[in-house]
Amino acid sequence: MTLQDALKELEGFDINDLDFENMGSWPIIVKAVVWVIAFSAVIALGYTQDISDLQSEQLRAAQKETELRTEFSRKAGQATNLEAYRSQMQEMEESFGALVSQLPSDTEVPGLLEDITNKGRENGLEIKAIKLQAERTLEFYIELPISISVVGTYHDIGAFVSGIAGLPRIVTLHDFSLQDLGSGKLEMNITAKTYRYIEIDEG
Repeated sequence: MTLQDALKELEGFDINDLDFENMGSWPIIVKAVVWVIAFSAVIALGYTQDISDLQSEQLRAAQKETELRTEFSRKAGQATNLEAYRSQMQEMEESFGALVSQLPSDTEVPGLLEDITNKGRENGLEIKAIKLQAERTLEFYIELPISISVVGTYHDIGAFVSGIAGLPRIVTLHDFSLQDLGSGKLEMNITAKTYRYIEIDEG
């Protein structure tokens, strides 16, 4: 069929005359237009779907790139400061070792009690009592309280407290009370605490 014949079929054509149950009877030009429209719709739908998928994939790739850049920057910073971290770690280990060396072992506790007694006598105090209390085990160390009761002048007691704080071992002072005995004499009751590092085989 020629184009001229096809155009002749359209003469007096009315779209309302189309029989949708018998599309084969439609004029060829109408069929062609319908097929072109349908084909274009399919192409447009497929294109839109592909574009949507590509946009989603691009967004995911962009997010992943941002995460990787952030991770790279973080690790690059860590690598740059690695030597500084190692140096700090070594200093911390040395400081920790120095502190641990100030913690008395069981065998050194009698020596600590002797040091406390000597500090009291050096400052002219009367030692009424020095008693070990029950040990208290904490996460990384053992705490050993020592109750102390001494009598002396205000200045002598102050010098004694200062001397205890200056001992080479770690000793902290807690819960003190003073009682005026008259004639410039005071009685001080105080708790000194020393500490022992928990060895691995004790854990």
